[in-house]
Amino acid sequence: MAAKRTSRTTARKVKDKWRSKEWYRILAPDMFNNAQIAETLSDEKEKLIGRVTEVTMQDLTGDFSKMHIKLQFKINDVSGFDAHTHFIGHTLTSDYIRRLTRRKHSKTDGVFDVLTKDKALVRVKPMAVTEKRIQVSQQQAIRGIMRNIIDKEAKKRMSSEFIKELLSGNISKNILKACKPIYPLKRVEIRKSEVLRLATEKVVEAPTEPKAEVEAEKTIEEDVMEVVGEELEEEKPIEKKEIPPPPPPPPPPEEQETKVTPKIPPPQEDEVSEVEEELPKKVEKITED
Repeated sequence: MAAKRTSRTTARKVKDKWRSKEWYRILAPDMFNNAQIAETLSDEKEKLIGRVTEVTMQDLTGDFSKMHIKLQFKINDVSGFDAHTHFIGHTLTSDYIRRLTRRKHSKTDGVFDVLTKDKALVRVKPMAVTEKRIQVSQQQAIRGIMRNIIDKEAKKRMSSEFIKELLSGNISKNILKACKPIYPLKRVEIRKSEVLRLATEKVVEAPTEPKAEVEAEKTIEEDVMEVVGEELEEEKPIEKKEIPPPPPPPPPPEEQETKVTPKIPPPQEDEVSEVEEELPKKVEKITED
């Protein structure tokens, strides 16, 4: 009887933890318009900080073509029942990468750590796929172009703008165009990104003239063409120019055969008369004989 009484008293003291928990909304950062990502349970606000959630790009934007991009967010602040997050990276689904890389294709990977305008450190891992196998020197040239374009795009943009450019595919298009002189690429994708350090400085952008903006956009193409030209000059073999043979001499003119016909003078009247007189005399002699 005493054991039953103690068990009942302990059962009354044990509280149901699920009843003490409450639902919290997880919100995306400002770059995604603070859209609601998911909901989570917790009995204390402090336990939410540090949790990581994953969502596809399609769930945030509604774009069906971006369903292969998975975004990762980390909770860093809780106000009321709203848990605010910051972007920590993205990845592509494994089945999407397998569809791009097939037999007799070359895949060129790269890993680059870049600093944005507000001093955020981002690790970017691009991927370029060709329809046929290419040489190692061509892969190195493509990797160098990818590094230059990603570095320059990061230096002139804030971290939020740079991440948007990565996810939208604009940087991939720039790499695709810049690599055409080396080898035409089938596809360029940013397969993974990681935010290693958040932004530490707040940059106040000064108003710029429209001419300066146009010149800044042209710098990427000019620098890329310089890199491509130097690498192609190193690999280009010296071509031997073949000297065409001299034209044949013109055929000699055909020699015209000239026939000389002797001119016979006509007989004179005196000679004709003498011959006529001598003929009957010769005839008489023949008859006498």
